[in-house]
Amino acid sequence: MSDIGAAARTTRAAALDSWLTTLMPAGIPGVALVAVGGLGRREVAPFSDLDLVLVHSGVAGIDELASSIWYPIWDAKHKLDHSVRTVDQALEVAASDVKAALGMLDARHVAGDRTLSERLITESADLWRRTAVRNLEALREITRARWETHGELAFLLEGDVKEASGGLRDVTILRGMGRAGIADTLRPAVRAANLHMLDVRDALHLAVARRVDRLVAQERQAVATSLGLDDGDALLRRVSGDARTIAHAVDDAWRAADRLRSGRRRPLGNAPVRRPVARDVVEHDGELVLARTAIGPRPDPSLSLRVAAAAAVTRLPIARATCEWLATYCPPLPAPWPEAARSALITLLGAGPGLPATWETCDRYGLVDGWLPEWARMRSLPQHNAVHRFTLDRHLVQAASEATAFTRDVDRPDLLLLAAFLHDVGKGLPGDHSAAGAPIAAGIAQRIGLPPDEVALIERLVRLHLLLPEVATRRDLSDPVTITRVAAAVEDPLTLGLLHGLARADAIATGPAAWSDWKGRLINELVTRVRTALDTGALPRPAEPDPELLDAPLPVVHLDGDRVAVAAADRRGLLAAVAGCLSMHRLDVLAADVTTVGERAVLEVRVQPRYGTPAEPIALTADLRRVLNGDVSVTQRLRGRVPPARTGAAPKVVWHRDVATEAVVLEVRAADSPGLLYRLASALEEVGASVRAARISTLGGDVVDAFYLVGAGLDEPDREKVEAAVLAAAAHA
Repeated sequence: MSDIGAAARTTRAAALDSWLTTLMPAGIPGVALVAVGGLGRREVAPFSDLDLVLVHSGVAGIDELASSIWYPIWDAKHKLDHSVRTVDQALEVAASDVKAALGMLDARHVAGDRTLSERLITESADLWRRTAVRNLEALREITRARWETHGELAFLLEGDVKEASGGLRDVTILRGMGRAGIADTLRPAVRAANLHMLDVRDALHLAVARRVDRLVAQERQAVATSLGLDDGDALLRRVSGDARTIAHAVDDAWRAADRLRSGRRRPLGNAPVRRPVARDVVEHDGELVLARTAIGPRPDPSLSLRVAAAAAVTRLPIARATCEWLATYCPPLPAPWPEAARSALITLLGAGPGLPATWETCDRYGLVDGWLPEWARMRSLPQHNAVHRFTLDRHLVQAASEATAFTRDVDRPDLLLLAAFLHDVGKGLPGDHSAAGAPIAAGIAQRIGLPPDEVALIERLVRLHLLLPEVATRRDLSDPVTITRVAAAVEDPLTLGLLHGLARADAIATGPAAWSDWKGRLINELVTRVRTALDTGALPRPAEPDPELLDAPLPVVHLDGDRVAVAAADRRGLLAAVAGCLSMHRLDVLAADVTTVGERAVLEVRVQPRYGTPAEPIALTADLRRVLNGDVSVTQRLRGRVPPARTGAAPKVVWHRDVATEAVVLEVRAADSPGLLYRLASALEEVGASVRAARISTLGGDVVDAFYLVGAGLDEPDREKVEAAVLAAAAHA
């Protein structure tokens, strides 16, 4: 750890200063070498770029002098960002380019004419103070564009510690706004977060032995070890917490800048108006503060929640002083909570888009820990799944926010919001997170004052929150057994409706890869059939094949949007052959159903384009006809394109009994790859297993392929053979 930390960075800067001084010829008046950027701040990472400005007063031969300095730097394998300017030229650039103006605030004399350096440093700082307020909008646009490109560091598994929102570049923004007198930006928590982030960057450079600012997965453990942390997750949690501190400070600084600008536009003598927005809460100059009547010797324990609810509903920020007062003086909530606190929590969770920012503010000031002691375990907990875009705590908040879109569809919108907020509280604990989280959610529901029957319902919603999406994407919805089992689990229409809203909110909050129109249609179909079963007892009947598929001359091929339907003479291996052909045309199979009528096999498949571009219908139809006529050349081409085996978790097989009518369900859980269904179906064909239906569920880089097996594969001796075959196929063996 000797190469990491503030002292190491200062030492590196001093060594570079000493070396750069030797490159600067002595005794030349009117020329100075000035460091900016990290070197200017003495925050030099092991493989930092060198940002240098050669300042001169118009002396002859300046280009040759510059070359004599730059080339040795390049020869020493340093990356160099350099410029040669007079003081006036540098100031002119700073006046027209807000990024350059901000960078000049880090200027520091290294060698040469110190008077010239001091003039540049002094006048650039003065220029920034005079022009910063009017240049802030341009800086804000640049910052927003950077955030859109690099995302929010606090929620990324592989974030850029410099460029992402909450990273080191934002500390530079804060430093500049502080130098302009806009706000008190570099408070102790921000300074500590900045030092932590610099340490992470140093350790990352040393681990990779080059400049890199993106904390990729394969380097996490080495960086964590260098910083004395237990593991990569501990590193991610620390980075997330520090990034949130910095990002929150930036938001606070921008609000201060907006208030400053609005104050300058306000007529002289016109003070901001205090406008009541809720009990004990008023708006003052664009922020929420406490009404004077709220500040007394015995504050209401529900006050902090009521302020938060008002902020989320109005989408106005809570003033920093108000947050600090609430954190210091608001008493803890009793158990069970009073009605005012419980109502405020539901209002807060139901605020939709206003919820995440308000919750983040309250969390930064420690208010959330007072409401929910369980939150500390979940804060900044990474979710190692490609479909998740957020850390656990932010995912729960986002799920509640998304659930507001479905509150009008359910009989108890308050319980939907609470269930969405609590559905994943078991993550990070041993075992299945739904089972682990159910009693925790019940305990929270009891503490906030819900009656026993509603506590039990919250517990059941959390325990079953994955039921609908898993069944919809992995089971045959036309099978009566599927509907009967789901109906027995949910028990009543109220629970079914709440689970439906929860499933949609959870998926949307997870990220784009967790939701699709196809998945939404499947869940809707499942809910409709289960509701019918609960209301009338009626169960679905297996769908009849399209009559045209049964009557037309063989082979038959129908293409209709995402539906591919074919008919051919019945033979083993039809599913594998069709799946292989579809894979060759870059189509991924979502569901497949096989029906045999006499000597004719009918296969109906739902597909989606692998890369978003639909297949060419004429070519696809021609290849499907060839496959149905027994031409093996298409699948032979696919066999030659089998990808290499993946590293990581081994594929897994799970058998399910009594979940289907006259069939056993085989689930194969494996890494996704083109042609996987073809290989699995071929393996099943080779061991004599017949597939009645298949359902494919993709979870980021993994899939769960469920096969309904009839005939072979039902008896125990056959299962070992089937299992070995599909595991070998899933592993690309």
